[in-house]
Amino acid sequence: MATVNIRRDVDDKFYRYKMPVLLTKIEGRGNGIKTVIPNMEDVARALARPPAYPTKFFGCELGAQTSMNNDRYIVNGAHTADRLRELLDTFIDKFVLCANCKNPETELVITGKGNNEDIHRDCKACGAQTGLDMRHKLITYILKNPPKKKEKGGKKGKKSSGMTAEANVGGPIVFDKTEDGSGEDDEGSPAGTPGQAAVPTTGTDIDAALGRTDPILGDPDAAEAITKKLQTVDLGANGNGNGNGHGGDDDEDDDAAGSPYAVLGIWLQENRDAPDADIIAKIKEVDIVGKHKVLVEIGEKLFTDDVDKELKKRIALLQVLVTSEKHQKSLLGGLERLLALSPTSDALLAAGTTPKVLMTLYQADILDEEVVQQWGTHVSKKYVDKDKSKKVRKSADAFLKWLDEAEESDDE
Repeated sequence: MATVNIRRDVDDKFYRYKMPVLLTKIEGRGNGIKTVIPNMEDVARALARPPAYPTKFFGCELGAQTSMNNDRYIVNGAHTADRLRELLDTFIDKFVLCANCKNPETELVITGKGNNEDIHRDCKACGAQTGLDMRHKLITYILKNPPKKKEKGGKKGKKSSGMTAEANVGGPIVFDKTEDGSGEDDEGSPAGTPGQAAVPTTGTDIDAALGRTDPILGDPDAAEAITKKLQTVDLGANGNGNGNGHGGDDDEDDDAAGSPYAVLGIWLQENRDAPDADIIAKIKEVDIVGKHKVLVEIGEKLFTDDVDKELKKRIALLQVLVTSEKHQKSLLGGLERLLALSPTSDALLAAGTTPKVLMTLYQADILDEEVVQQWGTHVSKKYVDKDKSKKVRKSADAFLKWLDEAEESDDE
């Protein structure tokens, strides 16, 4: 993809800060005409900002409605690419570049509470903290939808702030461009492009090496230390030297006998007590490193009817494996299969297992709020039949209601 300097007033071809050229696509006609921005996530990642921010900014400046459903970023009306690129330059100047050194290595930091909230840019290059125009309409949206906070233990590339998996796990990352939208659910939800995280080159028992105890959410310091150490394990390329993982797309039938996913699933069922390192080594052995369907097998085959308790022992593993929204959706799909197809499914759902599972993953920062809410409101037959899918989501009502109430409380 063609790239341009983030500061387009800089002509230096060796300028280190680049971003993809913003692309647009006009769809519809008449009153339904709209402008789709197909590579908004890539542009936003380069700017270290959530893709919703520049999209909303376009809407504010153009007086147009915007929508950000199913990873599609849309501005109502027909707008030329040149016009949106000009507005993107304005967004970069107002919300990205440091006002002191004009460097884009900044983070948005929200301080204060209630009516005294303030936002400033924290520059990692010069250390300056420069304010924003708090009168701009986008400010209200940012305050209601603050950027994800950095975790001390690192987050494996799923943050919208632009931090890549490579920066967090300490190993080279290959972005697998062969994965297309086949991971869509029935509602046509295209998945993001996952970073292909690597795996240990040996089956060393990480648990023993780290002196690991089960990471319990009630002991965040211990869990954080374990996760941080797990991420420092050499996640180098696989044995063939290219680090590309399983040679085909992630669209291979994971239920087909002999497929790497089926092999992994059988192994997981037979080795549920295996340490994290052995699971990672097995993923490497069957050559499906970084593939989102790995998480379907993990969710369905690694756990049993005691999944709400077992999950707490696998927090560090899941935090390493789940690196994108697509991975999150696949993990939810695997857990949906587990809960819906278990012989004791009715008892599991009635006992409140679904809310407990979602709360564990949410508090461990493995699932994002938006992903869970979308999953909870879109019944799908991708993983189980629609009746079972509806039943699982119905059993999650308590957690989904809690999320809604928490969001309303934050807004107030």
